[in-house]
Amino acid sequence: MNKHLEILAKSESNGSTSLYQHLKDVADIAVVIARNEGMDARTAMLGAMLHDIGKASSVFQKTLSPSFHPAPHFVFRHEIASLLFLSIIEEERRDQVIEMVAAHHKSVYKDVRALGLLDLDESTDAFDQHAKNFDKWSPVALEILDSLGMTVHPVSIDEARFSYDYAIKYCVSQPLGCSMWKGLLMAADHMASGMAWRKVMPINKIFIKPDLSFYNRKNELFPLSLLNAGDPREHTIVCAPTGAGKTDFLLRRCRGRVFYTLPFQASINAMYDRIKADLSPTAAQVCLLHAASSLKMKNGTVEERIMQKMAGASVKVMTPHQMASIVYGIKGFEAMALDLKGCDVILDEIHTYSDTIQAIVLRIVDILVSLGCHIHVGTATMPSVLYDEILRRLGGSRNVYQVRLDASTLNTFTRHRVFKLHNSHDVFQTLDHLVKKNQKVLLVCNRINRAQDAFKHVIKLYPHIPALLIHSRYKRADRAKLETQLTSHFNSMKDACIVVSTQVVEVSLDISFDAMITECAPIDALIQRFGRVNRKRTPATIGHYKPVYVIDPPADKTDAAPYSIDVLKRTFSVLPSKGELLDENRLQAMIDSVYSSLEVENIDFTGAIFNNGQWMLKKLWHRAKSALLEALDINSAVCITQSDKDSYPDADSLTRQLMEIPASFHLIAHRNLDQLDTGSRPFVIPDKAYDDTLGLLPDEAVPSNYKLFEFI
Repeated sequence: MNKHLEILAKSESNGSTSLYQHLKDVADIAVVIARNEGMDARTAMLGAMLHDIGKASSVFQKTLSPSFHPAPHFVFRHEIASLLFLSIIEEERRDQVIEMVAAHHKSVYKDVRALGLLDLDESTDAFDQHAKNFDKWSPVALEILDSLGMTVHPVSIDEARFSYDYAIKYCVSQPLGCSMWKGLLMAADHMASGMAWRKVMPINKIFIKPDLSFYNRKNELFPLSLLNAGDPREHTIVCAPTGAGKTDFLLRRCRGRVFYTLPFQASINAMYDRIKADLSPTAAQVCLLHAASSLKMKNGTVEERIMQKMAGASVKVMTPHQMASIVYGIKGFEAMALDLKGCDVILDEIHTYSDTIQAIVLRIVDILVSLGCHIHVGTATMPSVLYDEILRRLGGSRNVYQVRLDASTLNTFTRHRVFKLHNSHDVFQTLDHLVKKNQKVLLVCNRINRAQDAFKHVIKLYPHIPALLIHSRYKRADRAKLETQLTSHFNSMKDACIVVSTQVVEVSLDISFDAMITECAPIDALIQRFGRVNRKRTPATIGHYKPVYVIDPPADKTDAAPYSIDVLKRTFSVLPSKGELLDENRLQAMIDSVYSSLEVENIDFTGAIFNNGQWMLKKLWHRAKSALLEALDINSAVCITQSDKDSYPDADSLTRQLMEIPASFHLIAHRNLDQLDTGSRPFVIPDKAYDDTLGLLPDEAVPSNYKLFEFI
């Protein structure tokens, strides 16, 4: 056996991939990406072959042993060791190869742990550390590169030093910008690592333009299906109610690869399933992107591994938070920018109840325009001030195809009667009335703890009525089971049932209930929620109305969180009451009454890296986390239970994800809990702080609840 086949890229616990195979996989993918992005294929191949060759170092290989215990302050960055072989690359390609290699894991400067190339060069004798035993292991590295087809020659220690110094000077001299070469390597590397379990990389399935002709179907019940989608203008804004056929129309507007964004995990799961089923007879590769998207559950078992890291997917379904990486320079933003370049991007149901979210969306629009994307916005609930601002940034009417339904058509989408409730007595009296009428009821709360409390009351009051609780803070395996139960079992029930949820049901879930009781939310969020009641549009349902009950906003701004109490009060005041119809023709005026101005100028954008058409971060730099994204209180941390603590470190990535519980960083990070330094670096919560039915119980997530002794 050749010596180079024994050199590993990953430890046994991570798959024991040989370095040769990993470099070959990355190079094969990088060449395909380069050809499709109009970049030099040979440069892509050489940079990909070189990017991890530093792993051949005897120092690195020792770190892969289960018995390895690093000495204090031990540092070895394999990408720095890889740069020592820069001299075997043709001179005219070296700069691009540096961009591919130097920062594919760490920002070259101001890395969060000060492990970037320039950080280490300033603080340590980085060259000597990474060239240790170079004369012994460099021949093995060169043998691997030679076997991959590169032209090599023996590299002396002086030549390695020259390459290192050249790379340092190049990185120091970089201007502001976004390195597409770094993005190319990261995209190829992530895809190869994410699919190492496959025997053959699916490079023949990427950069396939999807055949979207399926969506040319016409149906008089869906008026947008009857409209021409062939307008030559570059961008689109469609304003229409739920059930008008927006999804089909937006997809009909697309000309190339598609990125489809929706606000919530549940909604993108549903959209992924829908598009994948629609396009299944074609060669299109449909992918899903969110924290849990590499697993898909069916009947409680893993159904498939979804290729979330696949660059060049025909259709990629995601949330705006993933796309926000390009706004704040989060690690991997260059790969995201490269993948987005020139594609069709659908922004479906943009949420507007937060000034911060509005500002993020506008920055995303600016960057997408700079990347030559075709942007298609679909909404039922956009304030006119935001609509006008997006229209302006897209170039106005000459660049944007604007579509609205006429008043008579809108009338046929009026489907709800609104009632107002003022206290918990009203709520449970109403719920009791609906259950006795054998109704399927959706009870929606704005906060998880209130949803958990409401669910406890429900199962106590109605022990024989089927009930379900769903929100965002479950183990990912449990969350997937709950989504399946909601969209199949509960959705198809004919008799009374009660589903208690949070905002996770607002957008694109194909469920239809008989009635809703909901806490007051901003007008746009409420309209989305109402879309889960009387959703099915048939000749028999047009002109028939179902009840939605809205609870009076709280008096205290803390209780109103995560929303502005002023927005909630304005929303409640504009809603009809006493069973009056929610007239579709009045919705825009109601929305504009709640949102009369755009406050984006008040947002602190010091964290953003794109402004006035320019990148504001040096090339090869990136940020590990964004303070502004943390401020959004999204699920930016993960937890595992104490029972999973021992098995998590040795588990593969898929099994780890099944164990993880998404949570807000601010909710969990300051409780003095244990935290593992592996995988997603999860916080360890006591078993008492998690329940399969209720989900995460933060009040129980305190160190005093840890089990100190366990007896068998």
